[in-house]
Amino acid sequence: MPTRPNVVFILADQWRGDCLGVAGHPVVATPHLDMLAQRGTWFSSAYSTVPSCIAARASLFTGLSAAGHGRLGYQDQVAWDYGTTLAGELSRAGYQTHCVGKTHFFPQRAHLGFQSLESYEGDQNFDGRYVNDYHEWLHERTGGRARETDHGVDWNSWYARPSHLPEDLHSSSWVTTRAIEFLRRRDPTRPFFLNLSFHRPHPPIDPPQVFFDLYRDRALPAVPMGDWARRYDQPVGDVNAWYGRVPVPFLDRARRAYFAQIEHIDNQIGRFLMALSRATAGPTWVVFTADHGEMLGDHCLWRKTYAYEGSARVPLIVCPPQGAVRHRSSEVVMQEDLMPSVLAMAGLPAPAGLDGRSVLPLLAAPPAGNSWRDWGHGEHAACYAPETGMQYLTDGRWKYVWYTLTGEEQLFDLRNDPQECLNLAAAPSCGDCLVDWRDRLVAALAPRVEDGLTDGRCLLPGRNLPPTRPAKA
Repeated sequence: MPTRPNVVFILADQWRGDCLGVAGHPVVATPHLDMLAQRGTWFSSAYSTVPSCIAARASLFTGLSAAGHGRLGYQDQVAWDYGTTLAGELSRAGYQTHCVGKTHFFPQRAHLGFQSLESYEGDQNFDGRYVNDYHEWLHERTGGRARETDHGVDWNSWYARPSHLPEDLHSSSWVTTRAIEFLRRRDPTRPFFLNLSFHRPHPPIDPPQVFFDLYRDRALPAVPMGDWARRYDQPVGDVNAWYGRVPVPFLDRARRAYFAQIEHIDNQIGRFLMALSRATAGPTWVVFTADHGEMLGDHCLWRKTYAYEGSARVPLIVCPPQGAVRHRSSEVVMQEDLMPSVLAMAGLPAPAGLDGRSVLPLLAAPPAGNSWRDWGHGEHAACYAPETGMQYLTDGRWKYVWYTLTGEEQLFDLRNDPQECLNLAAAPSCGDCLVDWRDRLVAALAPRVEDGLTDGRCLLPGRNLPPTRPAKA
C-alpha cells in the first residue's frame, strides 16, 4: 500500500487573488475553499510570475522563473521542451500521475510527465488533429445536438451570459466528474498526484443558469479607477477588447457572471472533496491556485498580462493532511515555489537548479529574520500593445512597475491603496522609496545581460523583450 501521501493539485484559469471568501471579498462566495483555508494556510500575497496562461504554467510545472524557462510572455505553439517537470519527478518516484482539464502544453496533448491525461484546451486546435476529450464527451452525452460554443460567447470576451448547457454538462462539472472517476479507478498500490485543471473562470463567462441566478441581484462594489488609467477610459467598441469603458449593464453582468463562475467551481471542488473523503485514499494534501487573474473592468482593463492586482495576484491555499498551524501567510510566494513545495509534500528533494523554494515551512510559523524572500519579481512581454511590456516587484506592501519600452514607472502602496488607484511614482514624499525599488529591479535584471534592460546601474528603457527566448517564429 502507498507510504507517501497523495497530492491533489487544483488549478483554475484566470481567477483573481481577491475572489475568495477568506480574502474578504464582498460578493463572491467560496465556502469550500474557505474550509480548506481554515484547515490549511491561505497565502494572501501569492503572485503570478508571468501573468498569462502558458508562461505561468511553465513556472508552476518546472519550478523556474521566467528567465529560467524562457517564456517571458504569451506565445502559442512553442514546444514545451523541459527535461524536469513536476509530474515527471513524481512519476519517477512511484506516483500515479493524472491530469484532467487544461494544460496549455504544446504540442497539444503532450503529457509533460503525466502518465495519463484527459484534455480540454477550449477551442484551440492548432493542427486540426487535436482531440478535445471534453468536446468528445459532450458530443456523446448530447447525441451531437449541443456544442459548447452554441451560446455565441467568445473565448476572450467581456460579454457574459448563462451557459445554455445543463450544469452537469458544463466543462467545470466535467473536470470534477472525470476526477472522481479517476479516484474510483486509481491504482490502490501507489500514491497519486491528481491535477484538476479548470478552464474557467477564464472566458467565455458562461456559468450554469443556477449560479448566474444566485448573483443576478447582488450589490456590487464600485469599480476601481486609477488616476493613471484615464488613457483606457474610452468607449469600448469590441466585445473582445482588452480595454475600454463597457456600458454599465454589460459591465455589471460580466462581474456577476464571473463571480458565479467562481462559485460554480467552488461547488465542484466541494463535490470532489466529498468523493475524496469516501475514497479511503489515505493522507492527502490539497493545493488550490490559479495561473493568473482577470482585470474584470478594473481601471477599464480586461484579461491579464498586467502587473496590477487583478491580473498578477493569484489565490493560493495549501491544506496538509493533518491541518496547518498557521492559517494565513503574508509572505510573497511566486509560482516557481509550487513545484518544490509539492515535491516536499511527497517527501522528495527538489532537483538542482530550481528557482523556487518550498512554502511548507510557512505553514507552521512566520520566517525568522530574512529567511524568506524580501520581494517577488514578475514580468510580461508586450502583448496587446507595444507599450504594455512590463517588469514588476512586490513585497506585498509596495508594488513597483516599470514599462520596458516607455520607461514609465508606477509605485503603489498596497496597504493603504489595495486597488492601486494612486500612482505614487511622482510623489515627492515617496522619492526615496521609488529609488529603492528601482535599484532592486536593476539588481534583479543585471544577470540577464542579453535582455539589455539595465547596465547594472540604471534601467534602460526603449525595448521590448520577446515572448519567448530566444524568439521563436
